[in-house]
Amino acid sequence: MPQSAQPNTQQAALWNDASGKAWVEMQPILDGMLAPFASLVVDAGYPGKGGNVLDIGCGAGATTLAMARRVGNDGRCVGLDISRPLVALARERARSEEVANANFETGDAQSYAFESGRFDAVVSRFGVMFFDDPVAAFTNIRQAARRGGKLAFVAWRGPRENDFMTTAARAAAPFLPQAPVPDPEAPGQFAFADGARVKRILEASGWTSIKVEQADVPCQIAERHLMTYATRLGPVGAALREVDQATAAKITAALPAAFAPFVADGEARFIAACWLVTALA
Repeated sequence: MPQSAQPNTQQAALWNDASGKAWVEMQPILDGMLAPFASLVVDAGYPGKGGNVLDIGCGAGATTLAMARRVGNDGRCVGLDISRPLVALARERARSEEVANANFETGDAQSYAFESGRFDAVVSRFGVMFFDDPVAAFTNIRQAARRGGKLAFVAWRGPRENDFMTTAARAAAPFLPQAPVPDPEAPGQFAFADGARVKRILEASGWTSIKVEQADVPCQIAERHLMTYATRLGPVGAALREVDQATAAKITAALPAAFAPFVADGEARFIAACWLVTALA
């Protein structure tokens, strides 16, 4: 699949540097925390044995590998991600886990020159909220699906419904310069918080039979990994790479108390508020 010019340069820079490297290092922790979503997406997007599936924003490959196992040896699953470090890890996992019908490619789904009608289904686990032009991206993705092919993805609902996900940022805020109010539709974790907007994007991209359904998913992460998670990822991870040592110490000292309401018996538990989105090409 050859590739044309990439529009999402900021996201490419981010995921090929600090964010991508952090996700590589934390792959076992993150895959464990996000495991319920791989099952949710695979179940919703499964095209049947022998199906051909595209996984958008595949990261380190957990959902791609799960779908490849599900479709069986006569099927194939291709994972696509903008992050070279994550794709390299996904390829190594496919080799080590002997999943021969999973392949991984580096690229931006908004501009990738997909073979028309190649896939029976397109899936994504939190990989589609980062496009600078989501209508263009989903139009391009639709071209990759056969007529009647499935689309199934999960995306975060709003930050107010995901207090665990925003705990670190709230705890760090008193020690950082006041940030501008973010554009709620800018590319990022909560870009698809508005379910009505998600439906409008897919309608404008030519998808049909669109369903945007709430999914409230119980998740957990071991307490011993919690501070690594809180200090390596997202806006707090980015801030800690930039601030002076004294400020970093104040932020990291504030985090355990902020997360304490979620912790019991060695686990941090929370409900992840998401959209499960399905459609047909």
